[in-house]
Amino acid sequence: MEKLLLKTARQLNALDEASLMALWDRYMERVRNFDGSREWEESAIVLSLIQAVRGKNQLFNARWKDLHAAPEPEPEPLGEPFHKHPPIPSRERRRSEPKGTPAAVHAFRPLRKS
Repeated sequence: MEKLLLKTARQLNALDEASLMALWDRYMERVRNFDGSREWEESAIVLSLIQAVRGKNQLFNARWKDLHAAPEPEPEPLGEPFHKHPPIPSRERRRSEPKGTPAAVHAFRPLRKS
């Protein structure tokens, strides 16, 4: 059974998606008109196979694009990193500092839009 499925997959993969999509309307209409016959069942399978090939192609294209996309450039730093600033004093040290100690004011630069 697995050999049959793999052979069918190879055959479907060799078909042109545009040619398969030309059959979409015919099989969609047939599946919409349910009558429970063997022909309806086969039409449902054919429609599913067309969908499977199209889905595989969309997934392939998306993965291929991700794999070959140019890496995004590193953003430029907006100033000195936070770790270069003095650490926040401990709770005990803050209690010993006089109240009203002036705070440092840093320049603001908006983020660049990419």
